[in-house]
Amino acid sequence: MDDRQFRNAMGKFATGVNVIATETDGEIHGMTANAFMSVSLDPKLIVISIKEGAKMLDKIKESNRFSVNVLSCEQQEESMIFAGQKKMEDAFNFDYLEQVPVVRNALAQLSCEVYNEHVEGDHTLFIGRVTGLDLQDGDPLIFNCGKYRELKELESVSV
Repeated sequence: MDDRQFRNAMGKFATGVNVIATETDGEIHGMTANAFMSVSLDPKLIVISIKEGAKMLDKIKESNRFSVNVLSCEQQEESMIFAGQKKMEDAFNFDYLEQVPVVRNALAQLSCEVYNEHVEGDHTLFIGRVTGLDLQDGDPLIFNCGKYRELKELESVSV
């Protein structure tokens, strides 16, 4: 199988859209990602996957902290900015949670400390211990088959 075929197959799995953020030397760095999942309830652990060569990889290693920000369906622009698909007009304003930068108005903001890391293939998996979280109401931004999407409730069918 070729790389494109594999990417297309993985794109069939709908995911939420997240911005990963960290701060080094007083400068905040962010990137859009969809490779995120929960790992453990006790302790509270999550995992993110960062490609080798990505600027964010060294930034997280340096800071040893990061945030995961689950974007709402109203935050497609933020996703595009941190994916490098759209330029920012002004400086992006972050909030802070447990001294870690977070995206304002994200549905979920999780501040994390690096708990462990594993190099697997061409990515590094960072296991993060969640040190703080904040939740907002709303619907998530979804990514599927290379496109942004919104949730749509399906009607129940009586049997």
